[in-house]
Amino acid sequence: MKHKKPALIIRDLSWLSFNGRVMQEAKDESNHLYDRLRFLGIFSNNQDEFFRVRVAALKRMLLLRKSAKMHLEQDPEKILARIQSTVLEQQRDFDRSFTAILKGMAQENIFLKNEKQLNAQQERFVQKYFSEKIRTEIVPLMVESIPQMPLLHDKSIYLACVLGSSANSMLLRYALIEVPVGNVDRFVLLPSAKGSQDIILLEDIIRFNLPNIFGAFGFDRFLSYVIKFTRDAEIDIDHDVSTDMIAELVKGIKNRKKGKATRFVYEKNIDPTLLEYLIQRLNLNKKDNLIPGGRIHNFKDFMHFPVSVFKQIGDLKTQRKSFTHPDLKQPCRIMSVLEQQDILLHFPYHSFDSLIDLLREAAIDPNVLRIKITCYRLAKNSRIINALINAVRNGKQVTAVLEIRARFDEEANLKWKTMLEEGGVKVVMGFPDMKIHAKLCLITKKEFNRTRQYGFISTGNFNEATARLYADQCLLTADKHLLAEVDRVFAVMESAAPKLSRLSRLKYLAVSPINTRSFFLKLMDKEIQAAKANKPASMIIKLNSLVDEILINKIYEAATAGVSVKLIIRGICCVLTDQSKFKVPIQALSIVDEYLEHARIFAFHNEGKPLVYISSADWMLRNLDHRIEVTCPVKDPKLAQELIDILQIQLSENVKGRILDNDQKNHYVSAKHDAAPIRSQEKIYEYLQSKAGK
Repeated sequence: MKHKKPALIIRDLSWLSFNGRVMQEAKDESNHLYDRLRFLGIFSNNQDEFFRVRVAALKRMLLLRKSAKMHLEQDPEKILARIQSTVLEQQRDFDRSFTAILKGMAQENIFLKNEKQLNAQQERFVQKYFSEKIRTEIVPLMVESIPQMPLLHDKSIYLACVLGSSANSMLLRYALIEVPVGNVDRFVLLPSAKGSQDIILLEDIIRFNLPNIFGAFGFDRFLSYVIKFTRDAEIDIDHDVSTDMIAELVKGIKNRKKGKATRFVYEKNIDPTLLEYLIQRLNLNKKDNLIPGGRIHNFKDFMHFPVSVFKQIGDLKTQRKSFTHPDLKQPCRIMSVLEQQDILLHFPYHSFDSLIDLLREAAIDPNVLRIKITCYRLAKNSRIINALINAVRNGKQVTAVLEIRARFDEEANLKWKTMLEEGGVKVVMGFPDMKIHAKLCLITKKEFNRTRQYGFISTGNFNEATARLYADQCLLTADKHLLAEVDRVFAVMESAAPKLSRLSRLKYLAVSPINTRSFFLKLMDKEIQAAKANKPASMIIKLNSLVDEILINKIYEAATAGVSVKLIIRGICCVLTDQSKFKVPIQALSIVDEYLEHARIFAFHNEGKPLVYISSADWMLRNLDHRIEVTCPVKDPKLAQELIDILQIQLSENVKGRILDNDQKNHYVSAKHDAAPIRSQEKIYEYLQSKAGK
């Protein structure tokens, strides 16, 4: 049955609006200067990924002369034009924000110096630093003498140089130097006067030393400009079952480096002749998002700006420390605790160590037979992997369902695959035609001829690094009904000839691509029927992204029927929240603060008997139809109420909340008259600590 196409906000413009909220944090003078710099870095990193993925997808549609395969009312060319104008405006906003931050830093005697602002001592330091740490890391490209322009790496920045001679006006050459960020620190602390700190960027050290690089070839005049190239990052994999997925992925990673241009960023004062030359040699045109910017590109590195320079400012807030859930404090046997009760962990408020403790306990417990876990994005030095390999050493059967196609983590996951297999872990790579995004773990134990299962189901990755920054929920349970169904999901994922239809009759879990959408449609239908019968009806939906047309149509139907609909959406929200047909206006907000709101939580009134769920799935086509995802009920009434309390705290946010209206202007939620300021992440921390103290 075809659904009526709803009126929607264009997905990509909504995403740009989300990144605008990140920019707002950089502009917010109540944030520390260090945090404002970090938010500029996050903004830049987000925008890079947007161009590598979303803009690339739109350009592919344009090349194929197909209309967008989503809810677009306009063709890709018009959307790309709107993206270009929005990005240019955001770039101007970015430059203004950075200028304001630099002024604030100067007031604290912290200065970002360029190559023309150095004193004699600093010049000597920069020459020595270049000679000792940089010279051997760079190999300039004399581009005019190269028949075919080399591929520019899309994660790098380059100095595009104009080389001239005062003695010979005919001696004019162009060169490119890849700035070796990664091999050498981007930020270098300079010798500074007492009470102040000067910093120089790596590219400006290279600029200063251009005479040392090219002087021997007769050049004594130098101009240099930073440029940056962004490529299509999509990896095409043949979905034929017979395809060697690893070989295809390796090939795809290599081809990604040759992806078509999606953006070319350059210094706005660049020499016009050099710019024209680069555009020609790089085979670019005006439709390739040519974006003029400031002197600094790859601002994502500012997420790791040296915090030490701010130590002299006393108000640098130390990050709230995660604390162990009161029922899981060591020493204890976590599996014994779970036999008595379910535990709900809230990261990063609760410590991620409890999951490591459970896996370590399972690894050494002589009665544990098997451990199964899904892995999507893992920490660089993953203790999860370490625990799994040690479990094998202790005689356990360990299976890791590893999604090697997690975007931008493909190379890392290929390495994890090798390490796990060498450690004796059985690695399952999932399905050729869909990613496994579910967050599951299952531990099977046999004691006194009795088999018991324990496990956890999460909204976020099993990654101890991101768990310090991403706000997620994880349910630890020994519930035999839930875990029996988790076991069935693993059985399908491990099958040589997987039959997803085997998951169509689960009683408790909803699984994509089988029934996640229909599951939530039924829950919303129940609220709609209650509202039509003049009974209380409400639903709270918390997601990263809300895009799916069918589910949005049902949200519209619910608001029209009089259901109280409240949305907490961090990123993309395609819902037009203000429509005359709604009996009850949709309340929609986005929270951008210290932690990244990553959880997916759902609460339905259900005639006064609340139904609460957590999920790995956003409401997007890919999560609902093209991935393995799991939605899980929170059956314990106390834990369900705990989640409802947290949702209510977030709905009362009036410091870091933005209203998601039809215009997506990111107006802050304003506190009601005489209302106290409520910063939800602080309030949630206090709420969970108060429960820990009981």
